[in-house]
Amino acid sequence: MKITRRNFLKASAITSLYFAGFSTTSFANPKSKKNLVIVMLRGGMDGLCAIPIKGDKDFEKMRSKINLDRTLPLTSDFDLHPALETFKNLWDKNQSAAVHATNIPYTGRSHFDGQNLMESGGKIPYQEKTGWLGRGMKIAGLTGNGLALALPMPLLIRGVPMNNNYFPVGYKLPYPSILKSIQEAYIEYDEKLLSENLEIIRTRKLSNTASDKSWILATNAGTELSRSDGPRVAVFEVDGFDTHAAQGATNGAHADCLSDYDNIIRSLKSSMTKDAFDNTLILTLTEFGRTIKQNSSNGTEHGYGSAILMAGGLLKKAQIHTDWPGLKRKELFEGRDLNSTIDARSIYASAMSTVFDVDFKRIQKEVFWGDNIQNYSDKLFKV
Repeated sequence: MKITRRNFLKASAITSLYFAGFSTTSFANPKSKKNLVIVMLRGGMDGLCAIPIKGDKDFEKMRSKINLDRTLPLTSDFDLHPALETFKNLWDKNQSAAVHATNIPYTGRSHFDGQNLMESGGKIPYQEKTGWLGRGMKIAGLTGNGLALALPMPLLIRGVPMNNNYFPVGYKLPYPSILKSIQEAYIEYDEKLLSENLEIIRTRKLSNTASDKSWILATNAGTELSRSDGPRVAVFEVDGFDTHAAQGATNGAHADCLSDYDNIIRSLKSSMTKDAFDNTLILTLTEFGRTIKQNSSNGTEHGYGSAILMAGGLLKKAQIHTDWPGLKRKELFEGRDLNSTIDARSIYASAMSTVFDVDFKRIQKEVFWGDNIQNYSDKLFKV
Protein backbone atom coordinates (compact mmCIF):
# COMPACT_ATOMS: atom_id res chain seq x y z
CA MET A 1 0.00 0.00 0.00
CA LYS A 2 1.42 3.38 -0.99
CA ILE A 3 1.43 5.88 1.89
CA THR A 4 0.76 9.40 0.61
CA ARG A 5 1.51 12.50 2.67
CA ARG A 6 -2.22 13.17 2.95
CA ASN A 7 -2.92 9.68 4.29
CA PHE A 8 0.01 9.97 6.69
CA LEU A 9 -1.22 13.30 8.02
CA LYS A 10 -4.74 11.98 8.35
CA ALA A 11 -3.57 8.88 10.18
CA SER A 12 -1.37 10.92 12.50
CA ALA A 13 -4.11 13.41 13.38
CA ILE A 14 -4.88 11.58 16.58
CA THR A 15 -7.22 13.28 19.01
CA SER A 16 -6.54 13.09 22.74
CA LEU A 17 -8.71 14.27 25.61
CA TYR A 18 -7.80 15.54 29.07
CA PHE A 19 -10.15 16.33 31.94
CA ALA A 20 -9.35 18.66 34.83
CA GLY A 21 -10.97 20.80 37.49
CA PHE A 22 -13.49 18.42 39.00
CA SER A 23 -15.84 20.24 41.32
CA THR A 24 -15.49 19.45 45.00
CA THR A 25 -19.20 20.04 45.45
CA SER A 26 -22.16 19.38 43.24
CA PHE A 27 -23.88 22.41 41.72
CA ALA A 28 -27.56 22.48 42.67
CA ASN A 29 -28.31 24.73 39.70
CA PRO A 30 -26.63 23.46 36.50
CA LYS A 31 -26.52 27.02 35.17
CA SER A 32 -24.10 28.01 37.96
CA LYS A 33 -21.45 25.55 36.67
CA LYS A 34 -19.43 26.93 33.75
CA ASN A 35 -17.06 24.90 31.59
CA LEU A 36 -13.96 25.75 29.57
CA VAL A 37 -12.80 23.51 26.70
CA ILE A 38 -9.49 24.12 24.92
CA VAL A 39 -8.78 22.40 21.59
CA MET A 40 -5.05 22.45 20.82
CA LEU A 41 -4.48 22.39 17.06
CA ARG A 42 -0.91 21.21 16.78
CA GLY A 43 1.19 21.98 13.73
CA GLY A 44 0.13 25.54 12.97
CA MET A 45 -3.48 26.06 11.93
CA ASP A 46 -3.88 28.18 8.81
CA GLY A 47 -6.30 30.89 9.94
CA LEU A 48 -6.75 32.12 6.37
CA CYS A 49 -7.74 28.63 5.28
CA ALA A 50 -10.29 28.28 8.08
CA ILE A 51 -11.61 31.85 7.72
CA PRO A 52 -10.53 33.29 4.34
CA ILE A 53 -10.93 36.96 3.53
CA LYS A 54 -13.30 37.84 0.70
CA GLY A 55 -12.42 39.57 -2.54
CA ASP A 56 -8.66 39.99 -2.07
CA LYS A 57 -7.28 39.31 -5.55
CA ASP A 58 -3.65 39.35 -4.43
CA PHE A 59 -4.39 36.72 -1.78
CA GLU A 60 -6.21 34.55 -4.31
CA LYS A 61 -3.29 34.85 -6.71
CA MET A 62 -0.73 33.85 -4.07
CA ARG A 63 -2.78 30.72 -3.34
CA SER A 64 -3.88 29.80 -6.85
CA LYS A 65 -3.51 26.03 -6.22
CA ILE A 66 -5.01 25.92 -2.71
CA ASN A 67 -7.82 28.46 -2.97
CA LEU A 68 -11.21 27.28 -1.75
CA ASP A 69 -13.67 26.72 -4.59
CA ARG A 70 -16.56 26.66 -2.14
CA THR A 71 -17.09 28.48 1.15
CA LEU A 72 -19.76 29.09 3.76
CA PRO A 73 -20.76 32.76 4.16
CA LEU A 74 -20.09 34.53 7.45
CA THR A 75 -19.75 38.31 7.11
CA SER A 76 -19.25 40.89 4.40
CA ASP A 77 -15.47 40.47 4.83
CA PHE A 78 -14.92 36.81 5.73
CA ASP A 79 -16.09 33.35 4.69
CA LEU A 80 -15.74 29.95 6.34
CA HIS A 81 -14.11 26.72 5.22
CA PRO A 82 -16.84 24.24 4.19
CA ALA A 83 -15.43 21.56 6.52
CA LEU A 84 -16.68 23.67 9.45
CA GLU A 85 -20.38 22.89 9.04
CA THR A 86 -21.11 22.63 12.77
CA PHE A 87 -19.31 25.91 13.37
CA LYS A 88 -21.58 27.52 10.76
CA ASN A 89 -24.72 26.04 12.33
CA LEU A 90 -23.66 27.41 15.69
CA TRP A 91 -22.82 30.76 14.06
CA ASP A 92 -26.42 31.02 12.88
CA LYS A 93 -27.47 30.60 16.53
CA ASN A 94 -24.93 33.13 17.87
CA GLN A 95 -22.96 30.28 19.42
CA SER A 96 -19.71 30.48 17.46
CA ALA A 97 -17.28 33.30 16.70
CA ALA A 98 -13.62 33.89 15.92
CA VAL A 99 -10.73 36.22 16.67
CA HIS A 100 -8.66 36.77 13.52
CA ALA A 101 -5.10 38.01 13.03
CA THR A 102 -4.04 36.81 16.46
CA ASN A 103 -1.26 34.72 17.95
CA ILE A 104 0.77 34.20 21.09
CA PRO A 105 3.76 36.61 21.27
CA TYR A 106 6.07 34.22 19.43
CA THR A 107 7.61 35.18 16.08
CA GLY A 108 9.89 32.20 15.59
CA ARG A 109 9.02 29.26 13.40
CA SER A 110 9.86 26.26 15.56
CA HIS A 111 7.10 23.79 16.44
CA PHE A 112 8.91 22.80 19.62
CA ASP A 113 9.39 26.35 20.89
CA GLY A 114 5.98 27.53 19.69
CA GLN A 115 4.04 24.69 21.25
CA ASN A 116 5.89 25.10 24.53
CA LEU A 117 4.97 28.80 24.60
CA MET A 118 1.35 28.32 23.55
CA GLU A 119 0.91 26.03 26.56
CA SER A 120 3.02 27.88 29.11
CA GLY A 121 1.85 31.37 28.13
CA GLY A 122 5.41 32.63 28.49
CA LYS A 123 7.75 34.45 26.13
CA ILE A 124 10.96 32.44 26.51
CA PRO A 125 10.78 28.77 25.45
CA TYR A 126 11.15 26.20 28.27
CA GLN A 127 11.47 28.83 30.98
CA GLU A 128 8.08 28.10 32.58
CA LYS A 129 7.28 24.71 34.09
CA THR A 130 3.52 25.25 34.41
CA GLY A 131 0.76 26.04 31.92
CA TRP A 132 -1.46 29.11 31.75
CA LEU A 133 -4.57 27.00 32.14
CA GLY A 134 -3.18 25.15 35.15
CA ARG A 135 -2.23 28.45 36.82
CA GLY A 136 -5.68 29.86 36.09
CA MET A 137 -7.35 26.80 37.57
CA LYS A 138 -5.19 27.06 40.66
CA ILE A 139 -6.20 30.63 41.50
CA ALA A 140 -9.83 29.65 40.81
CA GLY A 141 -9.56 26.84 43.37
CA LEU A 142 -10.09 24.06 40.80
CA THR A 143 -7.66 21.56 42.29
CA GLY A 144 -9.61 18.33 42.58
CA ASN A 145 -8.67 15.11 40.81
CA GLY A 146 -8.13 16.18 37.24
CA LEU A 147 -7.24 13.53 34.69
CA ALA A 148 -4.82 13.62 31.77
CA LEU A 149 -5.16 10.76 29.33
CA ALA A 150 -1.58 10.71 28.11
CA LEU A 151 2.01 10.64 29.22
CA PRO A 152 3.42 13.09 29.93
CA MET A 153 0.67 15.36 31.25
CA PRO A 154 0.39 18.34 28.88
CA LEU A 155 2.18 21.46 30.03
CA LEU A 156 -1.02 23.47 29.50
CA ILE A 157 -2.72 22.07 32.63
CA ARG A 158 0.33 21.64 34.85
CA GLY A 159 0.49 23.84 37.89
CA VAL A 160 -2.70 22.78 39.64
CA PRO A 161 -2.53 20.05 42.33
CA MET A 162 -4.07 16.60 42.03
CA ASN A 163 -4.14 16.15 38.27
CA ASN A 164 -3.32 12.54 37.40
CA ASN A 165 -2.53 10.70 34.21
CA TYR A 166 -2.06 7.23 32.78
CA PHE A 167 -0.86 5.53 29.61
CA PRO A 168 -2.74 6.24 26.37
CA VAL A 169 -3.65 3.69 23.74
CA GLY A 170 -0.55 2.02 22.35
CA TYR A 171 1.05 1.43 25.74
CA LYS A 172 0.45 -1.58 27.96
CA LEU A 173 -0.36 -1.02 31.59
CA PRO A 174 1.46 -3.28 34.07
CA TYR A 175 -0.49 -6.24 35.36
CA PRO A 176 -2.92 -5.19 38.13
CA SER A 177 -1.10 -7.50 40.57
CA ILE A 178 2.17 -5.65 39.92
CA LEU A 179 0.53 -2.27 40.40
CA LYS A 180 -1.04 -3.49 43.62
CA SER A 181 2.33 -4.70 44.93
CA ILE A 182 3.94 -1.35 44.11
CA GLN A 183 1.08 0.47 45.78
CA GLU A 184 1.38 -1.60 48.96
CA ALA A 185 5.14 -1.02 49.04
CA TYR A 186 4.66 2.72 49.02
CA ILE A 187 2.03 2.49 51.76
CA GLU A 188 4.65 0.73 53.88
CA TYR A 189 7.01 3.67 53.36
CA ASP A 190 4.23 6.18 54.05
CA GLU A 191 4.18 7.60 50.52
CA LYS A 192 0.46 8.37 50.72
CA LEU A 193 0.16 10.65 47.67
CA LEU A 194 1.95 8.28 45.30
CA SER A 195 -0.06 5.36 46.66
CA GLU A 196 -3.28 7.26 45.92
CA ASN A 197 -2.14 7.98 42.36
CA LEU A 198 -1.33 4.31 41.80
CA GLU A 199 -4.81 3.42 43.02
CA ILE A 200 -6.31 5.80 40.45
CA ILE A 201 -4.22 4.22 37.68
CA ARG A 202 -5.10 0.70 38.82
CA THR A 203 -8.85 1.26 38.97
CA ARG A 204 -9.41 3.87 36.27
CA LYS A 205 -11.68 2.85 33.40
CA LEU A 206 -9.91 3.48 30.10
CA SER A 207 -12.94 4.97 28.34
CA ASN A 208 -11.44 8.29 27.22
CA THR A 209 -8.19 7.21 25.64
CA ALA A 210 -6.41 8.61 22.60
CA SER A 211 -8.33 7.87 19.42
CA ASP A 212 -8.61 8.77 15.77
CA LYS A 213 -12.37 9.06 16.35
CA SER A 214 -12.62 12.57 17.76
CA TRP A 215 -16.39 12.38 18.07
CA ILE A 216 -16.15 9.43 20.50
CA LEU A 217 -13.94 11.35 22.90
CA ALA A 218 -16.04 14.49 22.56
CA THR A 219 -19.23 12.57 23.30
CA ASN A 220 -17.68 11.19 26.49
CA ALA A 221 -16.46 14.66 27.39
CA GLY A 222 -19.87 16.22 26.81
CA THR A 223 -21.48 13.72 29.17
CA GLU A 224 -18.89 14.38 31.88
CA LEU A 225 -19.00 18.16 31.51
CA SER A 226 -22.79 18.09 31.86
CA ARG A 227 -22.60 16.50 35.29
CA SER A 228 -23.08 18.94 38.15
CA ASP A 229 -20.14 17.31 39.96
CA GLY A 230 -18.13 16.65 36.80
CA PRO A 231 -15.04 18.36 35.41
CA ARG A 232 -15.13 22.03 34.50
CA VAL A 233 -12.18 21.90 32.12
CA ALA A 234 -11.47 19.63 29.14
CA VAL A 235 -8.52 19.80 26.77
CA PHE A 236 -8.37 18.15 23.35
CA GLU A 237 -5.35 17.75 21.10
CA VAL A 238 -5.64 17.44 17.31
CA ASP A 239 -2.43 16.88 15.35
CA GLY A 240 -1.71 17.21 11.65
CA PHE A 241 -1.90 20.94 10.81
CA ASP A 242 1.72 21.13 9.60
CA THR A 243 0.83 21.07 5.89
CA HIS A 244 4.09 21.86 4.07
CA ALA A 245 2.94 19.86 1.05
CA ALA A 246 -0.44 18.97 -0.47
CA GLN A 247 -2.33 21.20 1.95
CA GLY A 248 -5.41 20.91 -0.21
CA ALA A 249 -8.25 23.37 -0.46
CA THR A 250 -11.92 22.48 -0.04
CA ASN A 251 -10.68 18.93 0.42
CA GLY A 252 -7.28 17.72 1.55
CA ALA A 253 -5.04 17.41 4.58
CA HIS A 254 -5.87 20.75 6.20
CA ALA A 255 -9.58 20.27 5.52
CA ASP A 256 -9.43 16.86 7.22
CA CYS A 257 -7.92 18.44 10.34
CA LEU A 258 -10.55 21.19 10.39
CA SER A 259 -13.16 18.46 10.08
CA ASP A 260 -11.70 16.75 13.17
CA TYR A 261 -12.13 20.00 15.09
CA ASP A 262 -15.66 20.41 13.76
CA ASN A 263 -16.52 16.86 14.86
CA ILE A 264 -15.39 17.74 18.37
CA ILE A 265 -17.72 20.71 18.70
CA ARG A 266 -20.55 18.79 16.99
CA SER A 267 -20.24 15.90 19.43
CA LEU A 268 -19.91 18.19 22.43
CA LYS A 269 -23.04 20.06 21.38
CA SER A 270 -25.06 16.89 20.81
CA SER A 271 -23.93 15.12 24.01
CA MET A 272 -24.19 18.04 26.43
CA THR A 273 -27.40 19.14 28.08
CA LYS A 274 -28.72 22.49 26.87
CA ASP A 275 -27.88 24.18 30.17
CA ALA A 276 -24.34 22.78 30.11
CA PHE A 277 -23.62 23.90 26.53
CA ASP A 278 -25.17 27.30 27.23
CA ASN A 279 -22.57 27.67 30.01
CA THR A 280 -19.55 26.47 28.07
CA LEU A 281 -16.74 28.11 26.10
CA ILE A 282 -14.75 26.13 23.51
CA LEU A 283 -11.57 27.84 22.25
CA THR A 284 -8.78 26.70 19.92
CA LEU A 285 -5.06 27.09 20.57
CA THR A 286 -2.25 26.79 17.99
CA GLU A 287 1.42 27.72 17.92
CA PHE A 288 1.39 29.88 14.75
CA GLY A 289 -0.27 30.36 11.40
CA ARG A 290 0.95 29.66 7.87
CA THR A 291 2.56 31.76 5.15
CA ILE A 292 0.28 33.75 2.85
CA LYS A 293 1.90 32.39 -0.30
CA GLN A 294 1.76 28.72 -1.18
CA ASN A 295 5.06 26.94 -1.75
CA SER A 296 6.16 24.82 -4.72
CA SER A 297 4.66 21.71 -3.10
CA ASN A 298 1.19 23.26 -2.90
CA GLY A 299 1.53 23.67 0.84
CA THR A 300 2.38 26.50 3.21
CA GLU A 301 5.32 27.15 5.51
CA HIS A 302 5.35 28.18 9.16
CA GLY A 303 3.91 31.66 9.63
CA TYR A 304 2.80 34.04 12.36
CA GLY A 305 -0.79 35.31 12.67
CA SER A 306 -3.63 32.79 12.82
CA ALA A 307 -7.16 32.70 14.26
CA ILE A 308 -8.91 31.49 17.41
CA LEU A 309 -12.11 29.59 16.72
CA MET A 310 -14.68 29.82 19.51
CA ALA A 311 -17.97 28.08 20.24
CA GLY A 312 -20.44 27.67 23.10
CA GLY A 313 -23.35 29.39 24.77
CA LEU A 314 -21.16 31.82 26.73
CA LEU A 315 -20.25 33.72 23.58
CA LYS A 316 -21.80 37.16 23.34
CA LYS A 317 -22.68 36.87 19.64
CA ALA A 318 -21.54 35.52 16.31
CA GLN A 319 -18.70 37.76 15.12
CA ILE A 320 -15.23 37.91 13.59
CA HIS A 321 -13.39 40.12 16.04
CA THR A 322 -10.21 41.51 14.52
CA ASP A 323 -7.96 44.50 14.11
CA TRP A 324 -7.30 43.53 10.51
CA PRO A 325 -3.71 44.35 9.46
CA GLY A 326 -4.18 43.89 5.71
CA LEU A 327 -2.48 41.53 3.25
CA LYS A 328 -0.40 43.91 1.16
CA ARG A 329 3.29 43.05 1.30
CA LYS A 330 4.16 46.05 3.49
CA GLU A 331 1.42 44.98 5.95
CA LEU A 332 2.65 41.40 6.31
CA PHE A 333 4.95 40.20 9.08
CA GLU A 334 8.44 39.97 7.57
CA GLY A 335 6.80 40.45 4.18
CA ARG A 336 5.36 36.92 4.18
CA ASP A 337 2.87 36.24 7.03
CA LEU A 338 -0.47 37.48 8.26
CA ASN A 339 0.45 39.82 11.09
CA SER A 340 -0.84 39.37 14.63
CA THR A 341 -2.53 42.45 16.04
CA ILE A 342 -4.15 40.84 19.10
CA ASP A 343 -2.20 38.96 21.76
CA ALA A 344 -3.96 35.58 21.96
CA ARG A 345 -3.23 35.44 25.69
CA SER A 346 -5.71 38.30 26.11
CA ILE A 347 -8.46 36.05 24.77
CA TYR A 348 -7.53 33.12 27.01
CA ALA A 349 -7.27 35.36 30.07
CA SER A 350 -10.69 36.86 29.28
CA ALA A 351 -12.16 33.38 28.85
CA MET A 352 -10.77 32.18 32.19
CA SER A 353 -12.05 35.31 33.90
CA THR A 354 -15.53 34.63 32.48
CA VAL A 355 -15.67 30.90 33.17
CA PHE A 356 -13.82 30.77 36.48
CA ASP A 357 -15.40 33.98 37.85
CA VAL A 358 -11.99 35.42 38.67
CA ASP A 359 -11.15 39.11 38.25
CA PHE A 360 -9.31 39.71 34.97
CA LYS A 361 -6.61 41.80 36.61
CA ARG A 362 -5.82 38.96 39.00
CA ILE A 363 -5.42 36.56 36.08
CA GLN A 364 -3.29 39.13 34.28
CA LYS A 365 -1.04 39.45 37.32
CA GLU A 366 -0.82 35.87 38.59
CA VAL A 367 -1.16 33.85 35.37
CA PHE A 368 0.56 36.14 32.86
CA TRP A 369 2.97 37.97 35.20
CA GLY A 370 1.40 41.40 34.71
CA ASP A 371 2.08 41.47 30.96
CA ASN A 372 0.24 44.07 28.91
CA ILE A 373 -2.74 42.03 27.80
CA GLN A 374 -6.24 43.39 27.19
CA ASN A 375 -9.60 42.42 28.67
CA TYR A 376 -11.95 41.32 25.87
CA SER A 377 -14.57 39.79 28.17
CA ASP A 378 -17.26 42.39 27.46
CA LYS A 379 -16.66 42.26 23.71
CA LEU A 380 -16.63 38.48 23.31
CA PHE A 381 -18.38 36.73 26.20
CA LYS A 382 -21.48 36.85 28.33
CA VAL A 383 -20.39 38.25 31.66
